[in-house]
Formats: sequence, structure tokens, C-alpha cells
Amino acid sequence: MKKSLLRTIFILGGILLVTYVFSQVQPADAIVGKWLNEDQDAHIQIFKENGKYYGKIVWLKEPIEELTGKPKLDDDNEDETLRSRPVLGLVMLKDFIYDDEGEWDDGTIYDPKNGKTYDCYMNFNEDGSLKIRGYIGISWIGRNTYWTRVE
Repeated sequence: MKKSLLRTIFILGGILLVTYVFSQVQPADAIVGKWLNEDQDAHIQIFKENGKYYGKIVWLKEPIEELTGKPKLDDDNEDETLRSRPVLGLVMLKDFIYDDEGEWDDGTIYDPKNGKTYDCYMNFNEDGSLKIRGYIGISWIGRNTYWTRVE
């Protein structure tokens, strides 16, 4: 009787442990959707294409240049040939792969505010916000930004 009870407790404990572990892992497509950036001046639509994840600017708080009355352009881009493209519609997150451990990695993030592209990885915080870490070379040298889901 004692062995049977211990075996039952062991099995139930194992089931609970497995259930907990799997509930903590985010499915790969959990990142898909619309996100508000930390500065609250842009919405980025994250989507999946050919097994990788991308993010495109779909809303800007101020999409029009005040002086010209024309759409804001990517005029800080390091590549002069890209400075005439509009910021609205710009794909700023590229080539992310889900690693089955709750992280999207091996991608890049483009910052239209300074015209630079950084290596990047993303994961969820406990509060449901999206932590995005852009860095140069190694992830120790970089900075975090936090986005919140719009829909």
C-alpha cells in the first residue's frame, strides 16, 4: 500500500512538473501581432514569413514631416541610397528564428532614429511585454527596449 501511494505521488508530481515546464515555454508564433514601442510613437506589426519573423512599422504618431508636409523619410540611414524611403512601412526587424526556449534570436533590428542596424534577440517578460535587446558584436554591449502588445 505504501509503495502504491508513493508511486502515485511520484507520477502526479512528474505530471505536474512536465505541465509546468511546458506552460512556461512560449509557442513560436506568440510574438506575432501589433506592438507599441517604448517611446509610444510607433506600432510595429510582427509577422512570420518562410519560418522567420519580421517587424514592419505600420503606424507613426507623427508620420508627416512638419516642415515639408510629406511623409517622414529614413533620412538618417547610413546607406545614402535608402534615405528616400518612407519610415512608415519600413521593415525594421529581420530574420528572427525561434529557439524553442522562449527566445527569438539571430535577427537584426534597424533603428530609424539613428539609421543603424544591430544584432538582436527578443523574449517575453513575465508581465507580457516584449523585451528587445539590440547589440553590437556581443549581447553584453547593447541596450534593451520594451514593447507592449496593441492587439
